[in-house]
Amino acid sequence: MAYEVTATRRRPKSFDELAGQEFVAATLKKSIETGHIAHAYLFSGPRGCGKTSAARILARSLNCEKGPTAAPCGVCSSCREISKGTSLDVIEIDGASNTSVNDVRQIREEVLFPPAQSGRRKIYIIDEVHMLSNSAFNALLKTIEEPPPYIVFIFATTELHEVPATIKSRCQQFAFRLIAIETIRDILKDTCAEMGIQAEDEALFWIAKESTGSLRDAYTLFDQVVSFSDGNIRTAAIREKLGLVGLDMLNALAEACAANDSAGALTLMDSILESGVAIEQFVIDLAGYCRSLLLLKSGVVRESLLGYSPDRFSAPVLERWDEVHIEQGLSIILSLYRDIRYSLSPRYELETAVSKLCWLDKWISPVELSSAVISLRNSILSGKTAAMGPVAAEPPATEPSAGGSAAGERSAGDNARVVPGPAAGDAKKSGDGLDLSAPGSFAAEFRKMMAARGTSALSAPERSDTRESPLELVRQMFRGTIVSGPLVKS
Repeated sequence: MAYEVTATRRRPKSFDELAGQEFVAATLKKSIETGHIAHAYLFSGPRGCGKTSAARILARSLNCEKGPTAAPCGVCSSCREISKGTSLDVIEIDGASNTSVNDVRQIREEVLFPPAQSGRRKIYIIDEVHMLSNSAFNALLKTIEEPPPYIVFIFATTELHEVPATIKSRCQQFAFRLIAIETIRDILKDTCAEMGIQAEDEALFWIAKESTGSLRDAYTLFDQVVSFSDGNIRTAAIREKLGLVGLDMLNALAEACAANDSAGALTLMDSILESGVAIEQFVIDLAGYCRSLLLLKSGVVRESLLGYSPDRFSAPVLERWDEVHIEQGLSIILSLYRDIRYSLSPRYELETAVSKLCWLDKWISPVELSSAVISLRNSILSGKTAAMGPVAAEPPATEPSAGGSAAGERSAGDNARVVPGPAAGDAKKSGDGLDLSAPGSFAAEFRKMMAARGTSALSAPERSDTRESPLELVRQMFRGTIVSGPLVKS
C-alpha cells in the first residue's frame, strides 16, 4: 500500500472530528438538521485549521444517500467519491489558478445543468477565493445572489480582507480559529497510539508549539520527526537533528549572563554554535526563553504559554533579574534579530548582544532614572530653602494721605522689610553642602547619589505616572527654580 502522509490520512470526516472549531461545527450541523441550507458559504481563517475539510464534510452531509444529515455515513458511493475527489456533483476549484473571467464564465454555464448523480445538490468548492480577479468576482455576483435551487457555493480563503464586500454580503461567513496547543498535543498522542509510536510529552508539546495553531503544520512536522526517531520520539533527538537550543543550555547561558561572566557566556555561545545551531535559530530560541522568563516574573505559570514546566527555568536567573531587566534583554534580542539580516557579520552582532546581557543588571531604566532625578531635585530644593532662611511677612500697604502721596509712598517703602539672603560665602553651597558653581558639579553629585543607592542591585522601580523624560526633567532643573535661586550665580 502506498504511503500516505498523516495530514491526509487523518483528515476529519465528520463535524465531530473537526478540532478546535466547535462554533462552526455546531452551526452547520444545526442548519442541516433544520433544513436551512444557504446557497453560499465563506470560510475564512489561518492555514491548516480545517476550512477545506469542513467544506468537504458539508458536501458529504448534503449529498449523502442517507441525507441531508449532520452525520454522513462515509460508506455510500457518494461519500466515498467526495472523499476521493472524483464526484461529478462536487467540483473543487483552485482559485489561484483559475482567476480569469473565462473561468468564471465556465462556472456560470455549468450551473445551468442539474446534479448528475445524487440528484440533490451541485456544490462548488473554491479554495483561495481571494486570488480571483476583480472582474471574476464581478462576474460571479449574479450567480451567487440568485443561483438555481440545487447549487451551493463554498468559498475558502486565508485573506478575508481581500474578498470584496459585495461577495461577503451574499455569503454566510464562518471564521475559523487557530487550534489550541493542548488540543494539538492530544491529537498527536492519539496519532502515536494509532501508529504504535512511543513519544515523550515534551517532544509532542514542542511539535504542537512549533505548529503555531495549525494542525496540518503539526502533522507535517510530526512526519519529519517520525522519519528519524525509529519509533521513539525524544526531545534530545529533535534538538540534535533539527539544530535547536535546549532549555538546559539556555539556562546555563542565562546564569552566566546574570553572574556578569562575559567569558563564560561567550564560550558557551561558541559551543552552541559549533554544535550546528544556526545563528537565526539561536536568536529565536533565546528570545523565546526571555519571553518565558518575563511571563514567569509576571505571575504566568501556564505551561502552554511558557513552553516548559515553570520549575525547569533557572531559579538564580529569576532571582537576579527583575521584570525591567528581562524586558530590556528581550528588547536587545529582538533588535538583534532585525540587525543580523543586514550586518557585516551576524556572529559579531550575536557576540555583542550576549556581552550586553552580561551587564544587564547594571542597566537603569528611564523610569528609575526619572525617579532619581526627581529625588535629587527635591534634595537640592530643600537645601535651597534652608539656605535662604526665614521669610518674614510683608506689612500691609499704608494708604497715602490726602495731603501728600509721595510722602506716604516713601513711608511705606521705608517700613518694608527686606528678606535676608545667604551670605556671600554661602552663595555657592546649599544646605547639604552641595557646591553647584563649579563646572560639572551637578553631574558629580548625581553620580555620587546613584552610587549610594547601589545601582548594581536595584529592585524593580515603581511605575510613575509622570510623562516627563529624564532629559526633560534635567532641563527643567536648570530652567526652573533651582537655577533661578541663589545657588547659582547669575
